[in-house]
Amino acid sequence: MNKQELFENIKRKESFLCVGLDTDIQKIPSHLLKEEDPVFAFNKAIIDATAPYCIAYKPNLAFYESMGVKGWLAFEKTIQYLNKNYPDQFIIADAKRGDIGNTSAMYARTFFKEMQLDALTVAPYMGEDSVTPFLGYENKWVILLALTSNKGSHDFQLTTDAEGERLFEKVLRKSQEWGNDQNMMYVVGATQGRMFEDIRKIVPNHFLLVPGIGAQGGSLEEVCQYGLNSTCGLIVNSSRAIIYADSTESFAIVAGEKAREVQQKMSVQLKKL
Repeated sequence: MNKQELFENIKRKESFLCVGLDTDIQKIPSHLLKEEDPVFAFNKAIIDATAPYCIAYKPNLAFYESMGVKGWLAFEKTIQYLNKNYPDQFIIADAKRGDIGNTSAMYARTFFKEMQLDALTVAPYMGEDSVTPFLGYENKWVILLALTSNKGSHDFQLTTDAEGERLFEKVLRKSQEWGNDQNMMYVVGATQGRMFEDIRKIVPNHFLLVPGIGAQGGSLEEVCQYGLNSTCGLIVNSSRAIIYADSTESFAIVAGEKAREVQQKMSVQLKKL
């Protein structure tokens, strides 16, 4: 999916919501455990209920890898289901890969060629040759970690060099030598608030993937105030607040209602563009 297609979908749905499929078999409704593949059954129900209100899904690989082969099969079935039934959805693998060039090339082949995902989160620490292998696929996206929402982000990302440049700013500036706003996005945590102003000074036209809305306490209004650009420029993720909003047999209905509530708030924000 290219940038224009993504923006057209955002306008059509009046939404820039991404639903995080952080599916933990220990948290899904107990009645699903009798299913042949409980994780996929949960994902399928969540997707069917929330698809009208979101433009993206973001399965976090850790939740699937923790189950071994069964988890990978559930992940693959989820991706296949999305590609077949909801081809307008932007699918992000939250895998935070990033290794030497040969290894990154294999990761890129896995997620972009074999699994037909749209985007992959990538850690920038090892530099250019660990990132560029992911940029060789047409209409596929690298989502580079820039300024995350966790407490530990202060350990490295906000440290400054002798000239006063913070590490996340160096990542933003340097990475633009490798990609552009047609194939690269950045992860910026919703809890960073007005820091979006500083980020937009460096990457005014790039899309930002924004986790931290909902359970982590990030403010959608604040993110939009400082982060929106002329093509929206935001994909805001919510995981637990939507997918685990209810633990009864009505879990999917409630998830759909929660997604719709977020979409309505986003619709108001998009009208300001």
